[in-house]
Amino acid sequence: MTSGGVTVKDVSPHDFVKAFAAYLKKSGKLNVPDHVDLAKTNISKELAPYDPDWYYIRAAAVARRIYLQGGQGVGRIRRKYGAKKRRGSRPCHYSPGISGVARAVLQSLEGMKIIQKVADASGRYITSGGQRDLDRIAAQVAQKKSS
Repeated sequence: MTSGGVTVKDVSPHDFVKAFAAYLKKSGKLNVPDHVDLAKTNISKELAPYDPDWYYIRAAAVARRIYLQGGQGVGRIRRKYGAKKRRGSRPCHYSPGISGVARAVLQSLEGMKIIQKVADASGRYITSGGQRDLDRIAAQVAQKKSS
């Protein structure tokens, strides 16, 4: 841990993403598209995710990723959430994630002022308010783990 307190880097990624997704859902400020119950996350998938809260989990994971490494755009998020596409008896090939999902998640996080586009740089970066929120949730996760 740092001397200034607990940051996102200090806690387990799995625990942090679950806690931040719960915060996003509880706050009600995240703009969730109407079609999330039908949307596939990758062209190689046959169905939409079974978890009804998958959008909140994806938004929390993207926010954590942008916190740790700024300059993330739709293309990088697509690459991160890609998967192999099974093609029957032919060899598998990599397939990036759906761009509409990545774009919707980034726009939802921008609407909450967690991330922002920077005019003279490519991609999105974490805002000071977003960093404060993420660090606060990380401190809560660390406190819960220690007790």
